[in-house]
Amino acid sequence: MKNHRTVYSTDPDPEPAPATPPAASPGPLPTRQQNIPVIVGIERKGRGGKTVSLVTGVKSPPAGKAALLKLLKARLGTGGTLKDEVLEIQGDRRDDIVAILLELGYKAKKSGG
Repeated sequence: MKNHRTVYSTDPDPEPAPATPPAASPGPLPTRQQNIPVIVGIERKGRGGKTVSLVTGVKSPPAGKAALLKLLKARLGTGGTLKDEVLEIQGDRRDDIVAILLELGYKAKKSGG
């Protein structure tokens, strides 16, 4: 029986490994927004005195919103969640969120006090 396994080869062009397509990253897609602004507001009521920044109007599939939320949480160093198509970030971080969204290519506006 002959062994066909190559242990060492001097061949300059070895057979290329089968290419696997890169996994599609469900990242935030500001191109879907067109000219619709993302509104960054604040809410304090019904939260036991805690302040929450709300990001509404993101036109993206759920995976894209989740990726955007993950990016915001990592960049801001805060917690947050996605509830009813609204991204909630802990604390009054409206200015920082607007700056990050503008940097990503979103058209963002600050709302409230």
